Amino acid sequence: MTNYAASAVPDWASRPWVVWSVFGVLAVGAMGLELVSRRLDATGSPMSRGQARPVPAGRAPVAGMASLRAPESAGPVRGRDGELDSLRALLARPEGRYAVVGGVGGIGKTTLASALAGVARAEGRSVFWIRWRGTEELAEQMTRAALACGLPETRLEEARAGRAGLPDVVWEQLERTAAWLLVIDNVDTPQAVGPDGEAVASYRGWIRPGGRGLLLVTSRNTDPVVWGPRAIVHRVAPLEPAAGGQVLCDAAPHAGTPEEARALADRLGGLPLALHAVGRYLAATGSRHHTFTAYAAALDTQLGTLLGAPHPRAGDPDVGRTLVRHTWELSLDQLAADGHPLARPVLRLLSLLAAAPVPVSLLTPELVTGATGRQTGVTEVEAALNGLHTYGLLDTPAHHDGHPALGLVVLHPVVREITAHAHTAESTDPYRYQRTLVSRLIEAARGVAEARSADWDRARLLAPHLLAATAHPAEEHHRDLADAADHIGRSLTEGGAYGTALQLRQAAHRITARSSGPDHPDTLDSRNDLANALDLFGRHQEAADLHQQVLTARERILGADHPDTLLSRSNLANALDHLGRHQEAADHHRHVLATRERVLGPDHVHTLHSRNNLGLALGYLGRHREAAGFHREALSGYERALGADHPDSLNSRNNLALTLDHLGRHREAADLHRQVHGTYEQLLGPDHPDTLHSRDNLGLALDHIGRHQDAVDLHRQVLGAYERTLGAAHPSTLTCRSNLGLALEHLGHPHEAAELHRQVLAAREGVLGPDHPHTLQSRAHLATALTAARQADTTSRPPRRRRFPTTRRT
Repeated sequence: MTNYAASAVPDWASRPWVVWSVFGVLAVGAMGLELVSRRLDATGSPMSRGQARPVPAGRAPVAGMASLRAPESAGPVRGRDGELDSLRALLARPEGRYAVVGGVGGIGKTTLASALAGVARAEGRSVFWIRWRGTEELAEQMTRAALACGLPETRLEEARAGRAGLPDVVWEQLERTAAWLLVIDNVDTPQAVGPDGEAVASYRGWIRPGGRGLLLVTSRNTDPVVWGPRAIVHRVAPLEPAAGGQVLCDAAPHAGTPEEARALADRLGGLPLALHAVGRYLAATGSRHHTFTAYAAALDTQLGTLLGAPHPRAGDPDVGRTLVRHTWELSLDQLAADGHPLARPVLRLLSLLAAAPVPVSLLTPELVTGATGRQTGVTEVEAALNGLHTYGLLDTPAHHDGHPALGLVVLHPVVREITAHAHTAESTDPYRYQRTLVSRLIEAARGVAEARSADWDRARLLAPHLLAATAHPAEEHHRDLADAADHIGRSLTEGGAYGTALQLRQAAHRITARSSGPDHPDTLDSRNDLANALDLFGRHQEAADLHQQVLTARERILGADHPDTLLSRSNLANALDHLGRHQEAADHHRHVLATRERVLGPDHVHTLHSRNNLGLALGYLGRHREAAGFHREALSGYERALGADHPDSLNSRNNLALTLDHLGRHREAADLHRQVHGTYEQLLGPDHPDTLHSRDNLGLALDHIGRHQDAVDLHRQVLGAYERTLGAAHPSTLTCRSNLGLALEHLGHPHEAAELHRQVLAAREGVLGPDHPHTLQSRAHLATALTAARQADTTSRPPRRRRFPTTRRT
């Protein structure tokens, strides 16, 4: 037999990956060919590691021959039914395509491929498993797979002699063979697969679509352009909490309940590598923590000694890819080798932000330059972001409709936490990145216009990152950061995001009070804003207490008639109104109105506000005719000063409509509510709180003119939106649920109405107390509904529809 190393072959075939990988790297000359050319065993399957191989007399067995057998699963595969079904369909009908299973390191690509290999074996298919370690070994193992599929030695001789390309010879045989699955695992550097100079997408090298079998490649690289048009790229997602909890319970069955396991799996973001690592840790005798709950609590303070612990052999890729702390460093190293040196610093910058979507516009070249000290430009930053996305280290979140939210990126929670920990542990100046980020967030906040609805989404995106920055503000950023938080909080209040606005107001007040003192004008302003945010969020007693503090301080420092003092008194009155202390509220509003008329004049906007607020308080007291007069005067003034479609004019028209409804002028009220609702929907969108309030009020008016089904439909819409955005116990949610109960009773469904009123009463007793006017009203509504339900149970006639006092909406 001729020594292949001495054969005359074309230049491409003389490279080591063809000649020595197939023959010479295992044994010199004939012995290498003999070992590579072994045929199948009697069952038609390639011989597995550990089976005896015939060796010619006088020759020793050759070590290092990799097995083509697929790895056995370590346990049941959880939560991958959908992905596995898609791959099974492709396995059954490849139709000239091949599969790429891609995603971030540790996401479970190999596990999914192994599961498909088990399916293929059960179906009687030949399965070949190749673990990518380099071009030489790939060529050797691909040739062995072709020989196992019946590749004639004469055809192999042609490749040896240079009359055919070895990849062509191998793939010709695979395309002639039916019913096989060939997996090439961990091809994280597809450009290195070869042959040299050939892109994978050309399908002229080792990766090609199979005709009668399926090629499956696993890789961290998910770029469809790299893999070409015949590739079906399956980007593997994290496990859902239920499936992740099962993984933990499989590994550590005595560590807690399934519910506790699900909670920990959710905390770990459903990353299989982390789940398996934690399961092994919890099951080990010498571990410090042995329960799911204990481990979850420890993660907050001991990340560096748990998942974030370094490993002395992390430099070995085979070791590094199995370690949560190090697996993503392999991808970052590869990105750097591919010409993207900014990938690592960009990922670290992202990891220092909140666990929320990040606008790509936040990551300017100036930010990266300031953090790294390395001058850069837009192209380099974009390339780094795209590279990180390709390797699964960041993702694009989805809109509610399922479409990708382009312009936003998000990190897997464990990637974020481990990366941030690594940055803090390894950087010589770990706070340089943080200081630069805070400066950029302050700059971005200043670019948001508070009153423009187009900017509300920008404010929502910035809010969580500003909140994260306020947790540990640098000394030089104190005042600017508080101003930025206050500014974005005001924008979110305009946009109806009351919960996040409250968090920002709390952060701004905390920073301002600490840096300026309790009685500084800026602190009093911030405390006033915080109290208003609490009031909007339904925490009326806390709001009233803070407003009383500010009023007392301003009266002492500024005097009783100062505009800021009057503002505090007005805000306190509003909070008292919400607490059911309507007479006190009316007295305060009357005092403020008289002072503002004297100091500012009757047509000043602040005077109009006082007139509107006094009308509301009088309405709560049942003095509706008097209230209607104040609302008419306020509306006329608003329309003259601000225009008919200004939010203050719309609010005033809404309040007048409510008063007319109480006076029995239901059709007039319905017409006004319909006008206001239409304008709100056009200006603010269908889900803004002001639009929802208006829709709820329109439902009340329709109920009063006998259109009970229309009223029920509107109240149901609003209730769902409130529960989703404000929560089940928010005063607006409770009011809407009460209104729905009233409409259902009028429609002839007293049992359903009684259940709603029972829910509202229990919540109001807990939130407002047993003697609040709204609680008393709910008690009366429940009693009436129960009476109607009993009547309905004892007679075949439908219950008599009755009128009930309506709940006000302002």
